[in-house]
Amino acid sequence: MIEVRELIHRAGPVPFSVFMGAALYGPSGFYTRGGGAGRRRDFLTSPEVGPLFGAVLAQALDTWWDEAAQPDPFFVAESGAGPGTLCRDVLRAGPRCAGALRYVLVDLSEPMRTLHRSLRVPLVEPFELMGSSLADADGEVSFGPGQGPLVCSLAELPTEPIHVVLANELLDNLAFDVTQRGVNGWKEIRIGLGNDGAFLPTLIDLDLSRSHVLFDLVPDAPVGCSVPLQHAAVAWIGEARAAVASTGGRVVAIDYGASMAELAGRDGQWLRTYRDHQRGIDPLGFAGTCDITADVGLDFVGRVHHPATVSTQADFLRQHGIEGLMNDARAVWTARADIGDLAAVSERSLVGGGEALLDPAGLGAFVVMEWRG
Repeated sequence: MIEVRELIHRAGPVPFSVFMGAALYGPSGFYTRGGGAGRRRDFLTSPEVGPLFGAVLAQALDTWWDEAAQPDPFFVAESGAGPGTLCRDVLRAGPRCAGALRYVLVDLSEPMRTLHRSLRVPLVEPFELMGSSLADADGEVSFGPGQGPLVCSLAELPTEPIHVVLANELLDNLAFDVTQRGVNGWKEIRIGLGNDGAFLPTLIDLDLSRSHVLFDLVPDAPVGCSVPLQHAAVAWIGEARAAVASTGGRVVAIDYGASMAELAGRDGQWLRTYRDHQRGIDPLGFAGTCDITADVGLDFVGRVHHPATVSTQADFLRQHGIEGLMNDARAVWTARADIGDLAAVSERSLVGGGEALLDPAGLGAFVVMEWRG
């Protein structure tokens, strides 16, 4: 975090989004140092619960492939792919679209992209994956139709025509600013330095344009409450929609979120940190060593990019066949329960994972937002 301290010394307190970006992705940031999702890392997301989430997403991809008239190649980009767990489980499920599938793992973290090379998937160079014909512009042989699934790893979302952009717990992790309701209006919380070099919050007046947005979204906000301003999430949705515009495709984002009014009533508990599977609320004292996230302000992002559909994760997974997969697993488990072999234990674990994914008090309450190109 030396670079942030130097910036503060030169220019004064910085927006929380600047601090957060450095704390996560700077030279000594959390993700730069290898933090992230996984049972042996810092937090769990739905793919880490077990392979069922990926199996359901594989069925969803088949549905969307059919709706798009089964294009080959069929480009799917997963932003915030982390270690690649979801991609691995999607391919293991053997979707019907596999022969056409070109899967792009997107993650800003170099350590995460390094992990993509250890996945047991056919990783290829980006220029080869994005080629839609048998030869590229230089006449070099590229992969043609029917030769999928093919996977590549990138730091940024590609601008080439994409059919589906997936984002599981990405929007909550994009750098946001933090605001607080003052007696005479909204304030912005910026990050400065104390005499001992520790990061300290400081308040300045929020500019009028952003204040007007908050007065519209949270007209009855009590003095002292705080809410995030997730402009980076709004920008990412715009980029993702642009990536699928030429194909008439879709952007599907799964995350935890609430209305801005609901967040204002949570006494700052919408701001979360994670380290070693422990949740906290102090991003300043552990900068660079913990994840920093926030519930997505659904109406904040929706006022710019209104989603075509909004559902709970539980409803989304049921729509794409999770209960059928759970019933199949339950049948195997029941049939082999007296044997108690690995197959029985594995299917029992699958059922347990499905219950966790559908839990209305947990992952099942996550929000699934879909935009069309």
